Amino acid sequence: MKVHIDGDRCQGHTLCAMIAPEIFELSDIDGHASPVSEDVPAGFEDKVREASRSCPEQAISVSERISSGTE
Repeated sequence: MKVHIDGDRCQGHTLCAMIAPEIFELSDIDGHASPVSEDVPAGFEDKVREASRSCPEQAISVSERISSGTE
């Protein structure tokens, strides 16, 4: 899973960082969020999905990794 934040849409509500502080960090300058890493670590997928659904500005996009079945 990968996560991205649209910096133009983010208004710094901080909900994502409250839901998944391990994944999202807030700028000391303007309070806007950014992912610590684009790649979401195993076990944090549900928190990232919840953060995406909770974002008032819909600034968080999540792309699910599709398994090829050969792993």
